[in-house]
Amino acid sequence: MKRAFPIFAIVTAGLLTFALYEALVVAPTEQTMGDVQRIFYYHVPSAWTAFLLFFINFGASLVYLIKRNTKADILALVSAEVGVVFCTVVLVTGPIWARPVWGIWWTWDMRLTLTLVLWLIYVSYLVLRRFSSGSQTPLIAAVLAIFGALDVPLVYFSIWYFRTQHPSPVIGRGGELDPRMAHVLLINWLAFSCFAFLVCWSRYRLEQVKRDVDETQALEALLETRSVR
Repeated sequence: MKRAFPIFAIVTAGLLTFALYEALVVAPTEQTMGDVQRIFYYHVPSAWTAFLLFFINFGASLVYLIKRNTKADILALVSAEVGVVFCTVVLVTGPIWARPVWGIWWTWDMRLTLTLVLWLIYVSYLVLRRFSSGSQTPLIAAVLAIFGALDVPLVYFSIWYFRTQHPSPVIGRGGELDPRMAHVLLINWLAFSCFAFLVCWSRYRLEQVKRDVDETQALEALLETRSVR
């Protein structure tokens, strides 16, 4: 596994570089919006990657609730952390794209509002994990994560069932996308997904070591207390 990590890191770096080239050079220029539309290749893959990570968090939290498995708890934590990063990218790139196209930075339509709520839920999850040290913290966090995951399908389907200023879907439900654009979009999603996996992998190993150290220190402190008595 130690050898696989640097190899995968190099592959991911190459894939990200290739995806950047595809988005900025190879992808055709959109007729209406022009070059500003190229942010689409970062905005949409970031959203899809965030959704994927939040569903992983949902599954891991569910496993923890059922089995109280420590590895599942660590996976839930790290997937939420990286998912919040990608969701933040979505909330930052969206207004940058919206300003020249809509003439405003933000509008409180259904999809944008639900995405902000999703971000706030998982930020709350991370704040709970960071600043609460009670024995029931992982359990409470797991329940919050399962609740937060319910917002993901609401965000995704909001533009299909509610009147919104957000663009119509480009894939599915009658959406159309230039095949060359779709190709570049999928390459960027693959690159972002690999990068997310790489960060989760690194963060998982770090969290596991941290918990092992904390457990060792707690055991040593307990033994010292008993020896004093």
